[in-house]
Amino acid sequence: MVIGLLTLDVHFPGARSLKDKRQVLRSLMARVRKRFNVSLAEVDHQELWQRAQIAVVGVNTDQAHLDSTLDKILEEACGTPALEVVGVEKEWL
Repeated sequence: MVIGLLTLDVHFPGARSLKDKRQVLRSLMARVRKRFNVSLAEVDHQELWQRAQIAVVGVNTDQAHLDSTLDKILEEACGTPALEVVGVEKEWL
């Protein structure tokens, strides 16, 4: 069994309030959960309106498949026009 952790630091350049940030963040998280069946949470910077840190965790028996899934999740986040991914970290547990 392999556990993969993807941590994304994101910036919301157009956000003018926490409501703006959370709207974009909820939309991204719902799409990723539905498409990839992984767990996500906002783990840092909850009270900052232009910044967030998102943790994505997946479990699989095949590390290569999980790595591919995490890469696709990163592409999904990078393709979201209302945010910029400014930091990425991938860990294996």
